Amino acid sequence: MSTLTGETVELLQTMIRNACVNDGRPESGDETRNADTLQHFLEGAGLATERYTSVHGRESIVARIEGSDPDAPSLCLMGHTDVVPVSPDGWSRDPFGGELVRNSDGVEEVWGRGAVDMLNLTSSMAVAFRHLARSGFKPKGDLIYFGVADEEAGGVWGAEWMFDHHPEVIDATYCLTELGGWSSVDDHGHRHVTVNIGEKGLNWRRLRVKGTPGHGSMPFGADNALIKAAEVIRRLTEYRPNPYLGETWKALVDTMSVPEELRRALLDPGTVFDSIASLPTPVARSCHALTHTTISPNVAHGGQKTNVIPDIVDIEVDIRTVPGTTKADVDAMLTEAMGDLAAHVEMIDLQVGDATQSPMDNDLWDSITKNTQIAYPGASMVPGLIVGGTDARFYRHRGRVAYGAGLFSPSMDFSTFGSRFHGHDERIDVESLALATDFWVNIATDICG
Repeated sequence: MSTLTGETVELLQTMIRNACVNDGRPESGDETRNADTLQHFLEGAGLATERYTSVHGRESIVARIEGSDPDAPSLCLMGHTDVVPVSPDGWSRDPFGGELVRNSDGVEEVWGRGAVDMLNLTSSMAVAFRHLARSGFKPKGDLIYFGVADEEAGGVWGAEWMFDHHPEVIDATYCLTELGGWSSVDDHGHRHVTVNIGEKGLNWRRLRVKGTPGHGSMPFGADNALIKAAEVIRRLTEYRPNPYLGETWKALVDTMSVPEELRRALLDPGTVFDSIASLPTPVARSCHALTHTTISPNVAHGGQKTNVIPDIVDIEVDIRTVPGTTKADVDAMLTEAMGDLAAHVEMIDLQVGDATQSPMDNDLWDSITKNTQIAYPGASMVPGLIVGGTDARFYRHRGRVAYGAGLFSPSMDFSTFGSRFHGHDERIDVESLALATDFWVNIATDICG
């Protein structure tokens, strides 16, 4: 294990043990613990750090290696410091133990919540950044390290707050963050490495279904909001938005090991839905999300008492939009899906943001491609679309180029990555940590040097 890899392992273990769990409440997260860790780690190399508090306990940290040319391109390495909650009963080990474990195949792995999402990258970025500072790196453009809070709950107290209050300290020409870097090998033995250039939009809604209150002992003919809500949910579940078969989907299909007939069907708007349905469920779930605006009713609240017919039921719906879909389009979809019940429903916005995407004709894409070849000579780069949300969108909204990138070992294919992301027994192999750390060093040298 190289010195840098050992530093990444140790820093990752500490950040996992800090247990900065973000459950969505403003008072959760306590990313101050990871800010403390990162400040101590970076200042040990003589780097000055600044900390920014959005609300008590929610701190982000920024460090900078100043460039000599204000007109040169700058790069921000952005990693979030919070993690999602766990269900401990589903884990084989302590989810916040940060244990280094050798598995049955002899592979060393760091276990714990955040090992994949995304403390592995947050720590490897910090190690790369400190290494460059210690090495006397004198860049032309600024190199920024941004350890950001609250990514797991939409960035309200993290990246969004920072851009609202301190944009000058984190703005950069280019930004690298999660998710990307896994790879696969096709039937011809050719490796494809995914770099995510965009992500779907967020259009969360609260659907307030209205009825008329009455006594539960006389339900016949009642205007029961709960019964109408159940039908609204059924209709939303069965609704099929039109497919979106963009360049990222076509690039993915090109890498898939499927018969040619199925490949053609996956690229045809008229057959793509049924073709996806024929795939194994875990694959189909991802493919459907990549090609369709998704509508998922996930929370319901309503009723006051067992013997009172409810007059209001709220349904909270997670809606993720494909590129080009507007808020008005989503409202039209919901209205169409609900049909005659739409007149009984008030639509309330929760979180709304358009899909974002960055171009590939730039120096950062070229550097990622070049430095991927060090680990995987001859590999092809696959532009991807993230179906969830990341803080990269805040940079893209400002016209900056932002990618979800990284570099993982051959064992970390998309299926493995997806099963560990927010899952039980989350863990990352040490080889992946080594590859990522060197990856950031080389790219930062290319872009800012």
